[in-house]
Amino acid sequence: MTDPVPDLDEVTPLDLQPTLAGKIVALRPLEKDDFEALYQAAADPLIWEQHPHRDRYQPEVFKEFFTAAIASRGALLVTDQASGSAIGTSRYYGWDPATREIGIGFTFLARSHWGGPANREMKTLMLNHIFQWAEAVWFHVGVENHRSRRAVEKLGAAYSHTAPFPEGAAPHAFYRLTAHDFQARG
Repeated sequence: MTDPVPDLDEVTPLDLQPTLAGKIVALRPLEKDDFEALYQAAADPLIWEQHPHRDRYQPEVFKEFFTAAIASRGALLVTDQASGSAIGTSRYYGWDPATREIGIGFTFLARSHWGGPANREMKTLMLNHIFQWAEAVWFHVGVENHRSRRAVEKLGAAYSHTAPFPEGAAPHAFYRLTAHDFQARG
């Protein structure tokens, strides 16, 4: 009789707040002391112009976002490798061990890092990490957030449907990316 194969999570526990580094960006667990530095990056109204929460650049609104990010225990601070300055955040959320699916989102980057390779590198680092456990990742993007929709499509995520996210909130476009499809794209 052979021993049963252990559950992947028992062998390597799921890590929703890793430290990851690329050539352009680094990610580490978001901490309470990061508020001021992250708010500096978020205080630009143009970052939020296509977002369902267009007022997130306001300090009191951003504080609610930040508090929820800390409470999620899946939020990451994104820093610029060259300067070390905070340039944004992203997080893992909604892990479902039964389906091995998770969400990546609540992401923003400072405009200084738009249009270049920073977002792609950040998401690639996060995807490479989480696909050690997950079989699929969901991205929930505000319907009118065309920049973010194009970005997840460039990663290979496929549009699934539109629905309120979270339930009862503004409509979001749901995109799904499987580990197989991501790895096949290289």
